[in-house]
Amino acid sequence: MGEKAAPVAPARVIRITPAGPGSLLRTSGWQNRGQPPSDPRRPPLSSKHPAAVLFDMDGTLVDSEKLWDVALQELAAVYGGTLSDTARKSMIGTSMAASMRILHDDLGQPERDPQASAEWINARILELFRTGLQWRPGALALLRAVRAAGIPTALVTSSVRPLVEVAMDTLGRDSFDAVVCGDEVDSVKPHPEPYLAAARLLGVPIARCVAIEDSATGVASALAAGAAVLAVPAEVPLPPTDGVHLLESLSGADLELLAALLGEPPV
Repeated sequence: MGEKAAPVAPARVIRITPAGPGSLLRTSGWQNRGQPPSDPRRPPLSSKHPAAVLFDMDGTLVDSEKLWDVALQELAAVYGGTLSDTARKSMIGTSMAASMRILHDDLGQPERDPQASAEWINARILELFRTGLQWRPGALALLRAVRAAGIPTALVTSSVRPLVEVAMDTLGRDSFDAVVCGDEVDSVKPHPEPYLAAARLLGVPIARCVAIEDSATGVASALAAGAAVLAVPAEVPLPPTDGVHLLESLSGADLELLAALLGEPPV
């Protein structure tokens, strides 16, 4: 069982308005190429803390991959087939479009319309998300500690905005200073754009950020962006990779570890 949701320290919220595919990220108070409003609670970049912590969502903060399993297997059944374990695992961390192509190929039905399948999955997963999401072990405690320390946070996910809005009922709508969704960037993970966009929105250097991921695709995105990476594999094991610190779960993560990932002495 995951941890139950509980209030997280209030955020210095940077509101991002929903945007369509290929559009630029926007905020209500400043442009992404500018600087965010000053905040006296924000630690200086010379501190021993990271400049920001950038969290993936599915499989990292919440145990949502099992809900995706349900929706994907149901759609495969509608199409008269069964999704293989190999195909399912290869979807983890990818975009919806890529996942639908994998599904169709696995079922031997490559002619199917990826957009139609994506719409079916999105509608079903919204229903499943509303039944409640479970926190991954240690995720809520780490998020609380980061917020309490005044460190800026961003949610960087391949999920689309409508799904993220439902997930926020569990994650807390004041838990992140910025949110980058998969339908609000031109290129999704493993491209570095999502993490670069998050750092830009927070007004911090990506090299001083720690990204927390569970998938190879997400790890590749964060590494390519130039962030320090903490990886906590969920459904699929991750191989040792230069520049990536592997943990079995976030139960073993704390502020000292995050500082150490940037080559800093313990806080």
